[in-house]
Amino acid sequence: MKPWKSNSLATEGSPPRRAKHPVDEVLPVHKLAVYGAQHVLAFYAGAVIVPILLGNAIGLSDEQLIHLINADLFTCGIASIIQSVGFWKVGVRLPLLQGVTFTAVSPMIAIGAAAGGGTDGLLTIYGAVIVAGLLTFLVAPFFSKLIRFFPPVVTGSVITIIGIALLPVAAMDASGGGAHLDPTSGKNLAYAMGTLALIVLIQRVFKGFMATVAVLVGLVAGTLVAWALGDAHFDAVGGSSWVGATTPFHFGWPQFSLAAIISMSVVMLITAVETTGDVFATGEIVEKRVGREDIARALRADGLATTIGGVFNSFPYTCFAENVGLVRLTRIKSRFVIAAAGVFMILLGLIPKAGAIVAGIPHPVLGGAALAMFATVAVVGFQTLSRVDFNDHRNVVIVATSVGLAMYVTAQPQVAQAVPDWAEIIFGSGITLGSLTAIVLNFVFHHVGKDFGPAVAGQPGDTVRLDQVNQMSREQFVETFAGLFQGPRWVVERAYDQRPFRDTHHLRRSFQEALFSASRDEQRQLIEAYPQLGSAVVAEGLTGEESLRDQSTRGLNRLGDVEQEELAELTEAYRDRFGFPLVICVRDADSFDKIVQEGRSRLANSEHQEHAASLLEIAKIAGHRFDDFLAEANPIHSARTRSVGKG
Repeated sequence: MKPWKSNSLATEGSPPRRAKHPVDEVLPVHKLAVYGAQHVLAFYAGAVIVPILLGNAIGLSDEQLIHLINADLFTCGIASIIQSVGFWKVGVRLPLLQGVTFTAVSPMIAIGAAAGGGTDGLLTIYGAVIVAGLLTFLVAPFFSKLIRFFPPVVTGSVITIIGIALLPVAAMDASGGGAHLDPTSGKNLAYAMGTLALIVLIQRVFKGFMATVAVLVGLVAGTLVAWALGDAHFDAVGGSSWVGATTPFHFGWPQFSLAAIISMSVVMLITAVETTGDVFATGEIVEKRVGREDIARALRADGLATTIGGVFNSFPYTCFAENVGLVRLTRIKSRFVIAAAGVFMILLGLIPKAGAIVAGIPHPVLGGAALAMFATVAVVGFQTLSRVDFNDHRNVVIVATSVGLAMYVTAQPQVAQAVPDWAEIIFGSGITLGSLTAIVLNFVFHHVGKDFGPAVAGQPGDTVRLDQVNQMSREQFVETFAGLFQGPRWVVERAYDQRPFRDTHHLRRSFQEALFSASRDEQRQLIEAYPQLGSAVVAEGLTGEESLRDQSTRGLNRLGDVEQEELAELTEAYRDRFGFPLVICVRDADSFDKIVQEGRSRLANSEHQEHAASLLEIAKIAGHRFDDFLAEANPIHSARTRSVGKG
């Protein structure tokens, strides 16, 4: 039998070593290879679509287009390594994979066409890309200081918009993509749904390594099935060369146009907003705090990668949301997985034959996997928005308007043709329009003029807002919120001492902290102030409107004789047993029978346990009453919320 060894990292007399964050963990080589390959496969179609769209739009030859694709993959790899591994103050050092931003497609096509198309247009594009990249690198620290304008209501909206706006791209691939688009095809549907079902099945059945490579297995299995049925073709592999190195300024020296530089600089400013959202999303996923310096490092990496892209015949770079979803789906947090993916992309850029194999993945198979990945990005946005105070109607307006406009231009992309040329860059992308809307509305509602805060009490036309609560005297505060608790008012009085309140969550917590930090005698006094369940004094309103509202939700104010007698026997037995009334938050009970069942089960507890249980029930009751205050002060938001809940 082997002797027992301590798992402690520290030995006696030596300082403890800080545990390495999963983001900084270097996995074994075989895992880095597999996980990195999975990222490349998930990323590949999105990576090559920009050069394909641009090359076709400005009239490049097939040979020139192939070189653009190789250059794109090569530079993607370099950019991803810079962002994930980092050096000096460049690179956020999170598992973020870099790719060419879709935001730049329309402006680059416009720049190329204005310069005469072909190689001349391409050289003007590269001149603008190089300068815009340098400007992004230089302004990164200044942009990062604006992080206070990116609270959860903004970042949550942006992340949600990114995920939802990408779903139509996945749906298009799932329906055949490109020239083979056919949403009515049962074959396309079968490949997409089969791939998605296999990914879900693997994650449900398997654990550990197999669960983390579910997307890779789904893509490989779907491609093999399609190949066996004659629907996956790799003819391009034989015609591709083994080596295809990209060289700086392959098409000639860049040309510099002031109008093109301004247009591309605007693209990079918008891209900075998207990158900020992706960095916050990834920070949420890997559970690592994102600060101002992290944003600056990420944007410097974007700027440097974009400049390198202009030199090596590629385009502006940003963090790819597709792979943010993959990190969330697989829960593999190591940034060195992205570095491994970067190495693979560099190799793919140097070996066109290998790239042709990856390009053979059928669109429906790729679309089925993308549906899962893009949707998980939206889920991260939902999680971020869960921290937002939606009792503040301003936040409802910010989220609803930004998401609504993003979906508008996503569903109807032709809208961009209805605006002036300079505005097409904004209206041509749901992500861009939605993100800018969230930022602007947050600034207007929360940073311009006096911040009155959300309405927290009162009636329509005579509401009490948070800033008014912070200015109340103790007597006014107690009078406003005394109804949250029965009897003595010391809980509300002590909550007052925690001013100023930042938001409704802080106000709610102040009552909870006052309740649970009191002495046992004070708590016992409060418990004894609560009326007997189902008593006549409650039904007649003698114990206050709040008690009547609480107990009437389960009909305790209108019980029949049999039920009234049963409840009276229970409450009397409870008082005889513990010396104080039975306190139950009846709004949380499904029925009268559940109330009686809970009361009887608690008779077996000790007095100390029941004292604690009563305080918890009082806190729940106060929470519901606080929600009533908010609902009465925000009737429109309350009506919407309740109607959704009923649905």
